[in-house]
Amino acid sequence: MSSRLKQTLFVTLLLLVAMPVALAKDGESKFATLNGAKIHYQSYGEGSDAFVLVHGWSSNLTAWGYQIPDLAKRGRVIALDLPGHGQSDKPQLAYTMDHFAAAIDAVLKDAKVARGVILGHSMGTPVARQFYRKYPKKTLAIVIVDGGLRPFGDKAMRDQFLASFKSANYKEVGTQMFGQMTPMLNAEDKEKALASFRNTPQNVLVSAMEAMNDEALYTSDKINVPVLAILAKSPFWPADTEQFLKGLAPDLELIWWEGVDHFLHQEKTKEFNSAVIAFVDKKKLLK
Repeated sequence: MSSRLKQTLFVTLLLLVAMPVALAKDGESKFATLNGAKIHYQSYGEGSDAFVLVHGWSSNLTAWGYQIPDLAKRGRVIALDLPGHGQSDKPQLAYTMDHFAAAIDAVLKDAKVARGVILGHSMGTPVARQFYRKYPKKTLAIVIVDGGLRPFGDKAMRDQFLASFKSANYKEVGTQMFGQMTPMLNAEDKEKALASFRNTPQNVLVSAMEAMNDEALYTSDKINVPVLAILAKSPFWPADTEQFLKGLAPDLELIWWEGVDHFLHQEKTKEFNSAVIAFVDKKKLLK
């Protein structure tokens, strides 16, 4: 056997031995720490820039399961469980947008990610904006996924809704709410969303909702990074939604989808993933 062939076989053997280890580590559960509490996340791929997937109220990182494979082909992906949710610790504290933003920063530091395209579903949208406020240099862009940047309805309505989640039968209230919000979501994904809600402690649900209802959060400061908003066509959105968003984010692309509900990224998976990747490519992000 020639020395060149021996060298080739040796290198091939090394690659075969190393490959399963590398693949096993990719996407494994990891934990960052914030004020002594563990923040669970998963990392896919390599690089100092990444897609950062931020779930909504009462959810967890598995809500992005349909996005991770496609997005990971385009760049690194970080998916996290916000404090109080999923596999992250659930201490007794105020679950504010500032705290959630600090948790994202802790995860990015632990994962050695310098900048992110922050995707925020539902409550993840004001979380993404708060992350941008606190860490603008770490924010490449924001993707709004059927989330709001101003309070829904009037204060009396929001207070009444919050009170229902402070009651003893809050799980029944939540089950009814999810049924109304997800008429088009398939049964399996709907049950996963409900299971995540039921597994989220009541104090976390209430505290996070109180934080979302805080009108002081929704000031008119600009978002000076590219923003993609994908919203479900619904009467819940005020008629001036596009004008309002463009006033906050000068570099805005807005897409309205019909025939979907609040979990549109799970219902139109391929269309959603393609829209996000096209946006990132157009803006020359995640190089």
